[in-house]
Amino acid sequence: MKYTTLPNTNLKISKICLGTMTWGQQNTEAEAHEQLDFAIEKGINFIDCAEMYPVPANPKTQGRTETYIGNWLAKKKNREDLIITSKIAGPSRNMDHIRKPLDFSKKSLEEAINNSLKRLQTDYIDLYQLHWPERSTNYFGQRDYSHNLDEKWSDNFAEVLTNLESFVKSGKIRHIGLSNETPFGIMRCLEEARKGKMKIASVQNPYNLLNRKDEIGLSEIIQRENIGYLAYSPLGFGMLSGKYLNGTAAKNSRINQFKQYTRYSSDQSFSATEKYFGIAKKHNLSFAQMALAFILQKKFVTAPIIGATSIEQLSENIESINVRLSKEILNEIDSVHNIIPNPAP
Repeated sequence: MKYTTLPNTNLKISKICLGTMTWGQQNTEAEAHEQLDFAIEKGINFIDCAEMYPVPANPKTQGRTETYIGNWLAKKKNREDLIITSKIAGPSRNMDHIRKPLDFSKKSLEEAINNSLKRLQTDYIDLYQLHWPERSTNYFGQRDYSHNLDEKWSDNFAEVLTNLESFVKSGKIRHIGLSNETPFGIMRCLEEARKGKMKIASVQNPYNLLNRKDEIGLSEIIQRENIGYLAYSPLGFGMLSGKYLNGTAAKNSRINQFKQYTRYSSDQSFSATEKYFGIAKKHNLSFAQMALAFILQKKFVTAPIIGATSIEQLSENIESINVRLSKEILNEIDSVHNIIPNPAP
């Protein structure tokens, strides 16, 4: 495994982060613990979760993922060796079963953080993230921003950062970050940091061969301002493993099981995937490892967040840390991107 330091922190993190959103829905607790054991053995020390997990959101399963991790931590007694992140759910995602209202007020943050700490069976969370913005903006598959003149949200970045800081001072969280955020949101946080508020450590956004939109604008900001970038869905819900092209995807795979997830299954996404798959085949590479290696070689990416439903998938994904793509392969990838750019924003 390779390691790096999460910007604006002293946290030494593995260059691959273990995602957990299938635990409690597609994976049992025993399978989750097996994945944790395997990942730690391979050198991963960075684990990402959220209060809403597992996905899809469901009042019957909400919080299971953190509970599974907490039970494992209690059994292993290795909390101090790990970097654990979690997230508070924002509004407008049909998740009122979590909390009412879904906002980033101090009361909501206190409830969310305390519940996550209890489920995780820990005293602190290393990186605590706002899962998506309170305001209306383009995320979760929305390509373009459409301004809502009737929006009731008013700029409260300073207040939210102050709220988060209070939990850093109390020791319940160590660092703060964003998720599913745009250049506007990042720059507003940075403006407040220049006025004395705590600086965000990272932003966690979708990034993969089918969705490179953060290379436009956002990547410049995070490099010039020294912000970490955590790339989630690096395989596009498994699309970039090739299993949906050749028909080997299991019936309980994410896209087959949850038909509402259409972000990576458009005609354009399938067309681009076929072309990228051809590059991997030409160079005798695992398609999944090529897709992950592409992300790992991007200078602005701190770590991709990999998720798997089997140890075989997890092993293949982790081994991407040892794959280096040549300039020739990168040029071929960019040629496809130039023809079919960002089919799954």
